[in-house]
Amino acid sequence: MVLKAVKMRIYPNSEQRDRLMQTFGCARFVWNQMLNMQIERRKNNPDAKFVNAFGMNNLLKRLKEEYPWLKQAESTSLQSANRNLADAFQRFFKGQNKFPHFKSRKYAQSYNSKCVNHNIKVIDNHHIKLPKLGVVYFRSGRLPQGKIKNVTVRLTVANQYYITVLTECENQTLAKTGKRVGGDLGLKSLLNLSDGYKEPIHHFEDKYRKKLHHWEKLRSRRYLLAKQAISWDYHNKVLAPRQLDDFKNYQKARVMVAKYRQKIANQRLDQLQKFTTKLVKQYDIIVLEKLNIKGMLKNHKLARAITNASW
Repeated sequence: MVLKAVKMRIYPNSEQRDRLMQTFGCARFVWNQMLNMQIERRKNNPDAKFVNAFGMNNLLKRLKEEYPWLKQAESTSLQSANRNLADAFQRFFKGQNKFPHFKSRKYAQSYNSKCVNHNIKVIDNHHIKLPKLGVVYFRSGRLPQGKIKNVTVRLTVANQYYITVLTECENQTLAKTGKRVGGDLGLKSLLNLSDGYKEPIHHFEDKYRKKLHHWEKLRSRRYLLAKQAISWDYHNKVLAPRQLDDFKNYQKARVMVAKYRQKIANQRLDQLQKFTTKLVKQYDIIVLEKLNIKGMLKNHKLARAITNASW
């Protein structure tokens, strides 16, 4: 069996958006509480063993008793937060990742729900049933096929909602072609193949450069003005700084910059996905050169072009 994921954009109504924000906050709260517990436990007793996902799920029951509002969130989303934290620690112990950090609501928010008793189900080509949300409208180029395992709901910095549905499908092995090819990465052509084919580089950012630069200037200007603004706190009778969330003009500019950048990234990713799928279908063996891309990005004359190529 093969696991496949399908990413779709959803359009929740106002009530569903409130429920999503509540679940985002609960999952983030559980992650931060469990991470703080692991850190404090290690400080108090350096010889204490790491609490795995099963142990954190047992502690989750006590956490719900202390904070009853956690019961309003989807239950498997809180368990998934524990599982993800345990996985982050395991990767840290193996030297694969850095130490887990506390999460903030300022960045992209997400949670994961497990499919239990068919609580996640695709109804038709534009509607899907999600736990605690009900029927939600979505748009996607393709539909999930096979048994649904779980779904990940994400809110991007551009205030757009996406879900990733993970399904279990039968192994779909491609037919053997007996061909092999080598490739050379470049900046004039994305990939120069040994059989003479050259994949062109599309500069997607050129189309939106002026509009993106315009909104970036507005965002920077409105950010400085928002930082300088003060308001009167009637409760404490003092001058107190306002929060950035109170400045609608700054928030509008921030969202517009995020939307243009996301649009450019989506177009670039679409080209890469289609090209790599074409390569895998045509060749059995693909050999590419190994480059120190992080080191090459230190060259400021080539950094923009290398980043746009997305090697």
